[in-house]
Amino acid sequence: MVKKEYTFTYKDFSDRKRKNLTILDTIRRNSPISRTDISKHTGINIVSVSNYILNYIKRGLVLESGLDISSGGRRPELVKLNLESANVVGVDIGPEKLVVIVGDLGLNVKAKKIFPRPLGKMNDVLKGTVDALEVVFKEFNLSLAKIKVIGIGASGVIDIYTGTIHDTDPLRGRTRTDFYNLARFIEQKFDVPTYVGNDATCAAFGELSFNPRSDISEMLYVYSDVGCGIIINSDIYCGASGSAGEIQLFANARMQKDEPLGIASYGIRGVDLGVVGEAREMIEKGGASGILRLADGKIEAVTKETVFDAAKQGDEAAKDILQNAGHWLGVKVAYLVNVFNPQLVAIGGGVEKSGNIFMDALTECVKMYAFEETFNAVKILPSFLGEDAIALGAVALGIRELFLNT
Repeated sequence: MVKKEYTFTYKDFSDRKRKNLTILDTIRRNSPISRTDISKHTGINIVSVSNYILNYIKRGLVLESGLDISSGGRRPELVKLNLESANVVGVDIGPEKLVVIVGDLGLNVKAKKIFPRPLGKMNDVLKGTVDALEVVFKEFNLSLAKIKVIGIGASGVIDIYTGTIHDTDPLRGRTRTDFYNLARFIEQKFDVPTYVGNDATCAAFGELSFNPRSDISEMLYVYSDVGCGIIINSDIYCGASGSAGEIQLFANARMQKDEPLGIASYGIRGVDLGVVGEAREMIEKGGASGILRLADGKIEAVTKETVFDAAKQGDEAAKDILQNAGHWLGVKVAYLVNVFNPQLVAIGGGVEKSGNIFMDALTECVKMYAFEETFNAVKILPSFLGEDAIALGAVALGIRELFLNT
């Protein structure tokens, strides 16, 4: 398959691609199912459905699986996805780790492995990603011939016009990397179509695809402080240039030294929402002894998990830190809830692991600042998929690409 771009398909669906996706996803969600019922579910006439399914059967994506109960006349044949016909790989190139997950067409996980994120800038991550894929393929004895798509969720601002990922982490230098080269190199290495997307966008689609609440069509995935994945009408929304969902403010990088931070301070807390920095600052001032004790008395050993554990043990300083973090993120979520009026906001990125103290403070803040109508329509929950959300979302988007291009 020849592709001009290496990003997940967004908006530009031909009629054939849209029908492919609609029919195959209906089969995935309702297997086994008859052609007649597929036609009813999708609104596509039965003749077209039958022709499309014949093509899928020839390609090995769909199998006939017996006969349905007849309501009179000939018993209709049932069809189902051939789950063993293809594997799809999802990769999460995150701020702290690299996660590789392999799934079948039914979104069943067949392999998973976590690696430390390779040190350095995005260009340095490329070799580490290839090495990780090779380890997974070998360790789980996966045939490259059955791997049909590799999807990658990468942290940073994606620009489809320039073909770049802008790494927004100041510790890595806020570099821009050519994602075409990233995807092209992996695609050529393994001879498998490869796509790149924003990590929060992948996570949002993963939450939508794996969430048992199938009635959700408008939702957000808030990746801590660094990004937001947007689902509108049951599909990803990426904006004009592919950069939608960046909830950090970048103004602080351009500010004069004597200019007050003001609202710009809402853009610089990072993945842990400033939890570690606040804890260490309190320790330096002689407080937060419970947190320091869990870090074996070493201030440099304090992590967000240390603060989480201290809060769960009832440490008041840790609880205050998490309440502050929840309130702080809640301000942003309140704005997002008012703007998008979603049914669900999933909170991910690791801070959701802190428990009820953080989530209750966040929800209370949203209730305080969002309009009553938008707040009453939304549920705010910890990520359903946890640390796997991005990689699983890349798997789900990879399956979507496979269906679109069948």
